[in-house]
Amino acid sequence: MASSYLSSKRYTYIHESGSETRRGAIDIHHVIINRSRSTGYARLMGLAFFLVNLGVSMYFFLEKDNPLRTLSWSCLLSGFFVVIQCRKLVKKESVIIMPNFGIQLETQYLSGKTVSTFIPIGKILKPVLVECVTPVTCYWSLSLFLRDEEQLTLVFKELRPSLKMLVPIWKGLCAVIVTDQSKMITEEKHVVVSG
Repeated sequence: MASSYLSSKRYTYIHESGSETRRGAIDIHHVIINRSRSTGYARLMGLAFFLVNLGVSMYFFLEKDNPLRTLSWSCLLSGFFVVIQCRKLVKKESVIIMPNFGIQLETQYLSGKTVSTFIPIGKILKPVLVECVTPVTCYWSLSLFLRDEEQLTLVFKELRPSLKMLVPIWKGLCAVIVTDQSKMITEEKHVVVSG
């Protein structure tokens, strides 16, 4: 199993190729976030502390009769926000390219939850690199044109890897899609000629 590795300040990219099957090699691309769990949890605890302080300051401004109720509500609200934010912290996103079958997109969260989406190879028209511009920042994104879909499908829904990390994934997708589409065109020509 051959693998390559690329790292930046925010992300680490790992490319694994191998696992030969009859129809081709499975290609696996991982983009892993470089922050540790303690950094994410420290931010969440800071947010919780801020919300508790906000609740206490609301007590002084709004309700001086029952400080215990205000404090307990602010702690409950802070805990709720911490739990919600813990579920959203992403550990890594992966693209698994299976020639002649499809592409599996996986998002793994710090909570241990993994969300997978499988896209059949026949549904993919073309992978594209898109430059996204917002009023605050500019970044690159890898998207897929899908058959019978009006909008582009993002490959990386949570992370924003650099262009250097996206190009090898894009090339791997293009190689599989072009090969599959050329086979489909050849098969269609044989059907038309023989029919």
